[in-house]
Amino acid sequence: MSNNATEGRKVTVGSYLALAFAVVFFSGLLQSNQWYGVFDFTTLNGSFGSVVYSVDQTAEGIETASTSLRGKGGSGARDGFLFALTLIPTVMFALGMINVLEHYGALDAARKLLTPLLRPLMGIPGNSGLALIASLQSTDAGAAMTRQLKDEGHLTKRETDVFTMFQFSAGATIVNFFSSGAVLFTLTYASGELAVTSSLGLAVAIMFIFKFVGANIFRIYLNITEGKENKDDKDNQKNVISQENA
Repeated sequence: MSNNATEGRKVTVGSYLALAFAVVFFSGLLQSNQWYGVFDFTTLNGSFGSVVYSVDQTAEGIETASTSLRGKGGSGARDGFLFALTLIPTVMFALGMINVLEHYGALDAARKLLTPLLRPLMGIPGNSGLALIASLQSTDAGAAMTRQLKDEGHLTKRETDVFTMFQFSAGATIVNFFSSGAVLFTLTYASGELAVTSSLGLAVAIMFIFKFVGANIFRIYLNITEGKENKDDKDNQKNVISQENA
């Protein structure tokens, strides 16, 4: 959907409902094998099955070992191709969902609600909020949605660069932390005392805060190396702000 098609649209109750659904859907709050998992992006995205890569004959019988669709021991361009192939379903699914949500006004509601927050924090418009939320769960989904926002003119080149820096640091923060880093908080000494005395919430908060810090350091770098925003970017930003205030 083009900018011209969305300029005259009003933010309705349906838009806010679509935004609320999008936040829940991409945030990972409902990630589960229970019935409510159908409302979660990662759960619906699923995973590839395993393939057998070795068969060992033992005294008790036959034992097999399996690995992911990419196999084991690949290298070079062929292994890179298989890796890229595994990203296609995630990217296609994310783009399809964002188009459906955009149709129901979720981006318009995000722009109106989140711009007052994201403009001061990172200098980006509020309609990038869904991509921000998605990037906390999936780097592929966040990148695909950001690219679409850029192609449709919702983000300038400078805004895209800053937003990319936000996503690049501690990518897929929620999923990666709770799937691997959180195990550190269960380690104990021989006496039974916890080895890590901090809390999970504090660790996530620190990572999230420093993602904003990194984005703003990059904004300063861009100001030093490229100067202030050029006239085209400023004009585009003024148009977006006027739409947000409409």
